[in-house]
Amino acid sequence: MSEISMTTRVTGQVQGVAYRNWARSRATALGLRGWVRNDVSGAVIAQIEGDKAAVQQLLSEMWSGPGAASVRDVQSRATQLQITDSGFKIRR
Repeated sequence: MSEISMTTRVTGQVQGVAYRNWARSRATALGLRGWVRNDVSGAVIAQIEGDKAAVQQLLSEMWSGPGAASVRDVQSRATQLQITDSGFKIRR
């Protein structure tokens, strides 16, 4: 299993529409580690780590998000693996 780490910034109407809860649910279902939080700019930021195929699946799904979201852009960049605990958390 090849693991990767990505920092992701999602823009559009992504705050106040349960995007963080949706991202945590999907990441957990895919067996990923990391966190998601709202940014003061109105974006949602996520650190996603795990199996390469699962990370890529979540990144693809992030373009849709939950039903009330209207995603304009998903920007991701590779980062060093850094999360040592399991699970996917919502940061406040």
